[in-house]
Amino acid sequence: MNNRFPYLHWFGVLALFAVVVATGRADVIETKSGARLVGTITKIEGSSVFLSTNYAGTLTVKKSEVVSLQTDQVRFVHLAGGQVIAGTVEPSAAGLVKVVGAEGPVDAPISQIAELWAPSAKDVKKPQWHYEAAGDVAGKSGNREQFSSVLSARAKRVGVHDTLQFYSAYRLQTANQVTSADQFKIGFDYANNYAGRKSWYVRDESGFDRVKAIELYSVAGGGAGYDLVKNKRQLLTGRAGLSFRSEAYEDPNTPSIKSFGLDLGLHHVLNFSDAKWVNDLTFVPAFSDFTNYHLVQESYYEMPLSMVGWKLRLGVANDYNSLPGANVKKLDTTYFTRFVLSWQ
Repeated sequence: MNNRFPYLHWFGVLALFAVVVATGRADVIETKSGARLVGTITKIEGSSVFLSTNYAGTLTVKKSEVVSLQTDQVRFVHLAGGQVIAGTVEPSAAGLVKVVGAEGPVDAPISQIAELWAPSAKDVKKPQWHYEAAGDVAGKSGNREQFSSVLSARAKRVGVHDTLQFYSAYRLQTANQVTSADQFKIGFDYANNYAGRKSWYVRDESGFDRVKAIELYSVAGGGAGYDLVKNKRQLLTGRAGLSFRSEAYEDPNTPSIKSFGLDLGLHHVLNFSDAKWVNDLTFVPAFSDFTNYHLVQESYYEMPLSMVGWKLRLGVANDYNSLPGANVKKLDTTYFTRFVLSWQ
């Protein structure tokens, strides 16, 4: 959107709405079986498309069975990547639709339409909240006693041009009554796409790691972001800014860290038809000593399960501290298989 003329965007939407109302055409859904259903598409939620008809009431069609959509009036279309577009929906290539809005047409897979609603049903400026809870628990007894557990939660508010996330996680792992992991973190991340691919962000994370003898740590950062790749299938965002990092250790012989530094990061999402591959990387070197840095990486593949709302996440996470405390290794690597429940 051109920020210098914000009203032109909404004028274009209203003009488009007026034109299509005048045509008097009906909405159409075509399915894999060859059925052609005519009526009014009232909404898309989750895995269902809702069609209001005067011959069979409201029909519910599985989104996975739909090969073509067409609306005769403006709809708000919320894509899986967070983008919200106001426009009419037209058929495109197989499995794709074209959302024709005031800023030009956008092609998108039908599977990537997270929501669709009529202009009178929701305010496009109202953010939508998404929630997820994830966890895995494993244990072993006999020749070797072992227990491991990870619990995490995330709340994400997705607006038209911004995203706010709150998250928390706790990890505990023991083997033969020896603790190899006992860590907790909580934080938030806010990003605002103020112009095209450009954005700004602020973030903060705090927690502890008893195995590494970190009594309390905190990393706060903020700066600029840029979408290096941004299309219907892939998103690659780079970040660069300033940070303030502090770490207080339980061992009095290990010096605490309090230093400003850089805050560098990469976020990558590759979407498949019903799954995705995610990579996150952050690098925080201290200005007081550039050999003192913290590097965190996580990559995972996420696929849906047959149960609605449930997903399976397979991945690896690396946590590297260049100057850890006494008798503590620099690198921690975690491989995980995690069940995720998401809802709105």
